[in-house]
Amino acid sequence: MAETTQRKRLAITLSRSQKQFFSTFSGLFLLGLVFTFLSPYFFSLHNLLTVATQTAVIAIIAIGQTYVLITGGIDLSIGSNIALAGMISGLCMQAHIPVPIAIIAGLVTGMVSGAVGGSLVAFAHIPPFIATLGTMTIARGVALTLTQAIPISGLPKIFTQFGTESTLGIPNPVIIMVLLVIIFGFILGKTKLGRHVYATGSNFEAARLSGVNTQKVLLSVYIFSGLLAAFAGLIMAGRIISAQPTAGDGYELDAVASSVIGGTSTMGGEGTAVGTFIGAFVIGVLRNGLNLVGVSPFIQKIVIGLVIVGSVFLDRIQRKD
Repeated sequence: MAETTQRKRLAITLSRSQKQFFSTFSGLFLLGLVFTFLSPYFFSLHNLLTVATQTAVIAIIAIGQTYVLITGGIDLSIGSNIALAGMISGLCMQAHIPVPIAIIAGLVTGMVSGAVGGSLVAFAHIPPFIATLGTMTIARGVALTLTQAIPISGLPKIFTQFGTESTLGIPNPVIIMVLLVIIFGFILGKTKLGRHVYATGSNFEAARLSGVNTQKVLLSVYIFSGLLAAFAGLIMAGRIISAQPTAGDGYELDAVASSVIGGTSTMGGEGTAVGTFIGAFVIGVLRNGLNLVGVSPFIQKIVIGLVIVGSVFLDRIQRKD
């Protein structure tokens, strides 16, 4: 009975999210038309691939943030996890540890960091904002301390090719992004864990009483967020051919923005990986298009801020309806 109720709620949530997806996609399409008109270079293949490559990191971390937001939480440690994962992998490669093991070390670092934040939320009942603010500061401090804030350069080519080279004409970061969106989109929309994530965010107490292990769900979403932040950190290190202790600074805000623009509710219970994927591209296209037409980076922040506020406002109106 409880499982049937969860499925019905999920169906309603996904139906609403689909409407939001088409709305966001329409907005992205219109943005593309506007910038194509304003700049003949915008719609070139080279520029479109550039937009996709630049958006890859944001889209990946935004998927993890979406999981957390759906449960009614927030993960502020994403940017710091990006840096810490990159630094750990970089140090391993600097110590001549095989690249595959170094990559695994970076991914495990992200998962451990996410698990710490998730444990504070799920078991210690610390509010997500405070818990992840603490882990954000700790992770950034560790990343800076490991090399006294000195970047790690000279990374092996077999590693940097994941961030700098292409496969069949498609940049590797874009391929990794698409694969991760498919995998985590499937988990969220088609599995029991995904249904429990929505149930936890829709009504925490009702989900718990119906048999959902809400502590396990909360721990899982923060681990996913840490893992995806680690993926992003490794891609970023590969792209700039060095591991930077300051990497990812402020990226948690871009992750939230992409999720919200893509239809994820700040009140929990709603959102999709595909919607967030489109939301990330809205931000990517905005930045790229505004750069092409010569708009100041300061003005760009104002525009993106207005888009975020507008998305949240529309979300509140739709919930009242």
